Amino acid sequence: MPISKLADLYGREGLSPGHSACQGCGATIAVRQVLLAAEPPYIVVSPTGCLEVISTPYPFTAWRVPWVHVAFENAAAVASGIEAALNVLERKGIGRRHKVIVIGGDGGTFDIGLQALSGAFERGHNILYVCYDNEAYMNTGIQRSAATPPGSITTTTPAGKRERKKDIVSILVGHGSPYVATASPHLWKDLTNKVRKAQSIEGPTFLHIIAPCPRGWYFDPHLTIKLAKLAVETRIFPIYEVENGRYRINYLISRPRPVEDYLRLQNRFAHLLRPENAALLEEFKRWVEDRWSQLLKMAEAFPA
Repeated sequence: MPISKLADLYGREGLSPGHSACQGCGATIAVRQVLLAAEPPYIVVSPTGCLEVISTPYPFTAWRVPWVHVAFENAAAVASGIEAALNVLERKGIGRRHKVIVIGGDGGTFDIGLQALSGAFERGHNILYVCYDNEAYMNTGIQRSAATPPGSITTTTPAGKRERKKDIVSILVGHGSPYVATASPHLWKDLTNKVRKAQSIEGPTFLHIIAPCPRGWYFDPHLTIKLAKLAVETRIFPIYEVENGRYRINYLISRPRPVEDYLRLQNRFAHLLRPENAALLEEFKRWVEDRWSQLLKMAEAFPA
């Protein structure tokens, strides 16, 4: 089908259905929502990861927008170069102003790509960085990442990860980013608003989106959106934004669902629900409550 006809058929779709993602992939749901919300023109940069593997099996591509694949460690650096080049062209009156959007997984964001991400934000490049967080290195065999929550079983933490999840939002707030936010695909309107706000702000902005993974979290594919919703309603993945250093909780959970409602649907946490692991479950709950309490304090410091 000609590209012009595809444009008529899919409208604003930046990622076509022609990809090979797993059934129930939370990452592709999130990326589709991001690209539907994003105002064109824009250029997407993606490091190696699930998104790259499922969307570009040579010689095919599912991308319907300008897209650049780069190494695991340098997505933010490449995006910085593209943004700088576009600025030069704009000053010369050549072409249109594009927003550069990086879309990477937690491995390429929290870990391998953190140095390039830090540099891009420190330099103040006008980019939007979107992290789809499936909480492990799924594409290479479900190894733990810094985004893996405590207690989670991966192929490199068969007894459960001991360390707490890295607070990537606070790290980027500390870099002076004018806008950092979290989002979930089940709250699509909130996600859409945050993409558009992040795009409209000059400077480096960041969006952290939870992306349930059926294969890595070991759940039935039809539960993807339910798990995203439970992650929010149990306070495991709070929905908030930080604009110019001011914290705002967008989805206040005054009466949270029991953490067990979320854990029992995923075999990666099955061991936490056994009686002999009660101490590990309590440690998980302390992590959730500590993060929520800290977030409440930050939000109370900046009343609406």
